[in-house]
Amino acid sequence: MSITAADRPNVQLRGPYDSLRDYVAALEAMGRLVRIEEMDQDRFEATAFAYRLIEKHGFYGAPAFLIERIKVDGEWLDGPVISNLYGGWDTEAMSFGVEEVTTDQNQMYQATLSKLASQTDDNGQFNKIKPVTIKHEHSPCKEVIVTGDDVNILQYPWLQSNPGDAGRYINAASIIMEDPDLGRNVSTQRFQVKSRNKVGVNLEGFQHGGFLLMAAKRRGEKTAKAAIVMGVDPIIFSLSSSKIAKLGEDELELAGGLKGKPVELVKCETNDIMVPAHAEMILEGEIPLDDKEEEGPFAEIYGYMGMKVPNNYYMNIVAVTHRRNPWFINSFAGVTKLHHAMPSATSDYLKHKRMIPSLVAYYTPREATGIAILSVKKRISGVGMTAGLQAAASGFLAKVIIVVDEDVDIFDLHKVLHAVGSRWQPNDASLIIPKMAAMPLDPSSPIRGLTSKIIIDATKQFPEEGGPPSWPAVSRQLLEEACPQLFDLIDSKWDEYWKDFEQ
Repeated sequence: MSITAADRPNVQLRGPYDSLRDYVAALEAMGRLVRIEEMDQDRFEATAFAYRLIEKHGFYGAPAFLIERIKVDGEWLDGPVISNLYGGWDTEAMSFGVEEVTTDQNQMYQATLSKLASQTDDNGQFNKIKPVTIKHEHSPCKEVIVTGDDVNILQYPWLQSNPGDAGRYINAASIIMEDPDLGRNVSTQRFQVKSRNKVGVNLEGFQHGGFLLMAAKRRGEKTAKAAIVMGVDPIIFSLSSSKIAKLGEDELELAGGLKGKPVELVKCETNDIMVPAHAEMILEGEIPLDDKEEEGPFAEIYGYMGMKVPNNYYMNIVAVTHRRNPWFINSFAGVTKLHHAMPSATSDYLKHKRMIPSLVAYYTPREATGIAILSVKKRISGVGMTAGLQAAASGFLAKVIIVVDEDVDIFDLHKVLHAVGSRWQPNDASLIIPKMAAMPLDPSSPIRGLTSKIIIDATKQFPEEGGPPSWPAVSRQLLEEACPQLFDLIDSKWDEYWKDFEQ
């Protein structure tokens, strides 16, 4: 049964939230969380449930789910394990403090984008607020402290999400490292559980975290101190999972700017790294810089198995600190959404708007990784293709770029496909770019990290672009112009039409 806000009068419904627990309480109060007593993950029950949940409710309508007890490697472990926390645009609106949250997903996307855009400067950069340090005794992540030989991460419910995975993974966590010149870096990675006190660390050389490790090695250091952080609030995790921060910028300062207040930090037990005080769990450790191990494979965001990595970093864990009865998050990669996407969506829109003055809206649908849709105000020839080229050059993930006119709602895929089907001529309004930098995880790329791209200019083509001498009127637009209040009338009588209908 759905739980209404009135059922939870003491719950903070509108973010920003200070902790994961505050956010989950708000989801439950708004009827966006389902609790499940137990699942047998040795049979991949939770994985199959995640697939079916999305199939039945869609990416944006599916609720989060919380598993109280879960069977892992033959043993029943206490959770909770939570997944699909960040599915709908309405949940993002909640987290970022939109005034009025509705179930209209397109409306919530636009409202959240507008709110976040208002928190940027003239160059489209988000505001920053420096973190603050709080005392050890006021930090929930310090309620339990385990060090040395007592460390055993196998007792926690990390899951193997897919039969093809190399084993159990911590797959919804951030790693924090600090460098004397490059500053602090917070990034979301996957961590293969290798033993009671060791995890794989999937840090690529082109990532900011990889730059910090290489800088440490150039200084002659043999190991790098690090902290893996699990169960932070949605805004911190969204910044950790994005490419918004430039090298040398602090994701926690950006998170503070979006929250409108400083992120509270506390020092690790075994090193000087500062970590979010309200996290669920911290793994403190050292990453050897002269030794690597095999890691993977792992089911990736495209819905295909990733490749085994023959030489990857790992971390030896020397301390674990956590809340009493910590909560765990598992992301089913390629099935459920890992993190809030609106900071990245807002940053992308503002970046494209600076390069494409005619841009009306920019959208990358969750339903299809690798597709970007733009709408433009087209007044002269070439605007559609020019916009597509700009998006192709600056959009790392996008390999199919669709450009439509401003009268097409790009958040409605039916209308986008209708525009492609009725306005696009493949011969005259397409461009294939042979080789561009790409997401290395794309399973279709013969050479990982390179892709071809296609621009589909589905704007109405002018005659000089190869279009018809004139375009016929759009049927619905004629109806709306002839009868301006007609759809308001239909909406007002909607319940009356259905009063005698029996399902």
